[in-house]
Amino acid sequence: MNSLIDHTLLKADATEEQIRRLCDEAREFKFAAVCVNPFYVPLVHSLLQGSGVKTCSVICFPLGAVSTPEKAAAARTAISGGAQEVDMVMNIGALKDRRDGFVRADISAVAGICHAAGALLKVILETGLLTDEEKERACKLCIEASVDFVKTSTGFGAGVAMVEDVMLMSNIVKSAGLGVKASGGIRTLAAVQEMTVAGATRIGTSSGVAIMKEIQTANKH
Repeated sequence: MNSLIDHTLLKADATEEQIRRLCDEAREFKFAAVCVNPFYVPLVHSLLQGSGVKTCSVICFPLGAVSTPEKAAAARTAISGGAQEVDMVMNIGALKDRRDGFVRADISAVAGICHAAGALLKVILETGLLTDEEKERACKLCIEASVDFVKTSTGFGAGVAMVEDVMLMSNIVKSAGLGVKASGGIRTLAAVQEMTVAGATRIGTSSGVAIMKEIQTANKH
């Protein structure tokens, strides 16, 4: 279970002390990655050296409504600071306007930068703002853009990760070899289990420690 979790702190008021604690917890529980805003990437990368825990940076978060060159530059900066994984927000308005060629190119530009550096790319769809048709189209565009994961939510927008969305996304992307990251409002072991049964292969949560303690308590009984 621990190896599925991206231990996350993305609040605007996150302090260095909190980020250091986040990294200590990730080392202790051997989480998959620590996911932070770009400012903290160099610190996180230095704190996680030799731990096996990856450094993950969100970019153009939480709206995704910036130009493609800005997204590309943000990805380059994050990777040069030590990020091994990048979580970008899709251009949601462009998807709704059916500008599929633009959305694909926007994602591809970041995917190319990530993959050239050996980094993974996860694309946040913000499912709470999308119809099922838009979610399906977004997933297909992500496959065409050669990303590594599709991700449900920022946790800062409308709605949270839903089992139905994870299932829908998994059904579309699994055969193409993409993972599904469920993120937004996942705070309990039961929620994690529901998401993994639905097809999630990574979980983004700020409640990783509480979830691991739930597992430890259950194992004692």
